[in-house]
Amino acid sequence: MTEKPRDPPRRNKTLSVADALLGALDPVLKKRGFANRDLLAQWPAIAPPPFDRSTIPDRLAWPKASKNAEGAVLYLRCVAGQAVFVQHEAPAIATAVNRYFGYLLVDKVRLSAEPFTPGSGARAQSRRQASAACLARVGAQTGGIDDPDLKKALTTLGLALAGRSERKGE
Repeated sequence: MTEKPRDPPRRNKTLSVADALLGALDPVLKKRGFANRDLLAQWPAIAPPPFDRSTIPDRLAWPKASKNAEGAVLYLRCVAGQAVFVQHEAPAIATAVNRYFGYLLVDKVRLSAEPFTPGSGARAQSRRQASAACLARVGAQTGGIDDPDLKKALTTLGLALAGRSERKGE
């Protein structure tokens, strides 16, 4: 009996962007001394509070093979004006990294010459003013709701959806 050839495994599954880029980022991270992306991805959780927003890991420099070598040198990029503060608190940063990973990963912390500008992720989106017709339409739809918190939430949602459809030209 002849068996039917098996279909190849399906590849049309949903992937996150992080999983899709993982293979592309690994060689770059290895050149910078990182074994994986955990230190970079979890930096806001690892770094002590003032440094989670003003610094970012640049690279890990591992010591040359010797009998006494333990831990790597972590090079940090920092915001201008924070260099002295970061350098003063370098032992606390190294301790926080080692505590997070549970072993001696970082022996020393040094500053990188590369500048660091904090990300633009915290920017507030500009809101457009809703038109009078939009306000009246949403108000009419939520007019029969008695609970003030629910009414406020639905009004906010309705205005956001109406504003989005106005931008699309619907």
